[in-house]
Amino acid sequence: MYDLLIRNGTVIDGSGTPMFRADVAVKEERIVRIGELRDEAASRIVDASGCYVSPGFIDVNNHSDTYWEMFRNPGMHGMLLQGVTTVVGGNSGASLAPLVEPESLRAIQKWTDVDAVSFNWLSMEGFLAEVERRPLSVNFATLAGHGTIRRGVLRNPTKTPSEEDLKAMRLLLRRALDEGAIGFSTGLGYTHARRAGEAEIDGFLDLLPKRHGVYATYLRDEGEHLTRSVEEAIVQSKRAGVPLHISHLKAVGKRNWHLFGEALDMIRNAAEDGLDVSFDVYPYTASGSVLYTFLPEWVTESGRKTMLHRLKDFRVRQAVIRDMRGSGLDYSGMKLFVSTLSRMTGPKTVEAIARAQGSSPEDVVVDLLLGSDGRAIVSLEVSSPRNVEAAIRHPFSVVSSNGVGYSAEYASTGNRVHPRNFGTFPKVFCEYVRERQVLSWEEAVHKMTGKPAAKFGFRDRGLLREGMKADVVVFDPETVADRSTMDDPFRYPEGIRLVAVNGRVAAEDGSWNGERAGEVIRGRRRGLLPF
Repeated sequence: MYDLLIRNGTVIDGSGTPMFRADVAVKEERIVRIGELRDEAASRIVDASGCYVSPGFIDVNNHSDTYWEMFRNPGMHGMLLQGVTTVVGGNSGASLAPLVEPESLRAIQKWTDVDAVSFNWLSMEGFLAEVERRPLSVNFATLAGHGTIRRGVLRNPTKTPSEEDLKAMRLLLRRALDEGAIGFSTGLGYTHARRAGEAEIDGFLDLLPKRHGVYATYLRDEGEHLTRSVEEAIVQSKRAGVPLHISHLKAVGKRNWHLFGEALDMIRNAAEDGLDVSFDVYPYTASGSVLYTFLPEWVTESGRKTMLHRLKDFRVRQAVIRDMRGSGLDYSGMKLFVSTLSRMTGPKTVEAIARAQGSSPEDVVVDLLLGSDGRAIVSLEVSSPRNVEAAIRHPFSVVSSNGVGYSAEYASTGNRVHPRNFGTFPKVFCEYVRERQVLSWEEAVHKMTGKPAAKFGFRDRGLLREGMKADVVVFDPETVADRSTMDDPFRYPEGIRLVAVNGRVAAEDGSWNGERAGEVIRGRRRGLLPF
């Protein structure tokens, strides 16, 4: 007898091939039969009439780890109730391991009160063991972050690493990969990583091929130097012979939107030249961005503490504001999301706050940074709808949230969050499949399941096939939709009927049942077979 039998549904198996009618049987944690199973018995039978049955969605660009939400909220509601069954952490150069010393955590935990955090690991092995001890409702894998390693060894972000420093950093990455990290990530657009040159990154990438690791990068620049940054990532990945994944690819700012088509062409050409290359995209024109990244680079290059000290100097402040005014940035849609000042400002735009204070938007930005100790995230319309559609349609893209697994209860903090944390995957189905027909159902599911699984080495997930892990989503194609908005973000989607993780039902009809069946997925060097 089966543990779970999903009957009368239409299977979209994650491979991109046409959907078909079939029943799906689960025993323990695996799919054991797919076919006509009308007369079979099971402990639990689910009628999926009128629904699609697909693999669980894989979010390869997730930040529930570095925002500490995976420990505060192991139910990961905002992800699970979208149909996400696997998340990848350690993105954009920030991972929770390996740490050189306990104090290293303070450098990467911008959005959590580190003094209130209790942790008991330094190594990647210790971190993953702790996640297993406190299981999540979804599966978890992680990259090893360049920023975490670099800041742990150098401590001073302005320091040029010596040969001994580089050896120490490489050793930390090698151990992290051997202990379960699935690859290496960089956040070259962030202050602490901007000084890392190609030679430094090359030294890390050389460690990946033997360990089957992926290189995931938040590009050095998403604005006027977008194409140069894409070229840098492609050239380095080719040189090292490693798979490349570009995080949340976009062209930021209206004056740079025209560069996006060229960036997509560069990726396509690199793939035709033999590079295993992909990128992820979320279906929103607004981003959630760290506020200090909108300051001129010269004032942020020495780190957060130095930046704040400089901004208190009147002459430096005036120079910063002058440079910001010359950037052409539109503040009319910029809203404060995460900050200690969120309760005071409410859902107002920077422009509205400036009008109320009789000040300038640039002055407000500086004041917000000083008032929040530099820890502020804002939303801003940065991408064109045409570019978002082109990215979603592109053959080398996958869908991701670039989000965090919040619960609706997080609203009580007064912080606002991006709707992608609650609606990314259903929004693609609703807007880009059902309404606008940019993708077929099969293409969309492939970009959420089979494609990211193959790229990141999840050999037994991402497809509905006999013998695979039973991460399964049942959704209604007529009603699946996001409900989260910029003004009302804490709303779960509709139309997601059932979510099973490793064969155990974790969510039904928009509610988590308390099941925490998620597993830690380690790199293929530790347990998974090669392709």
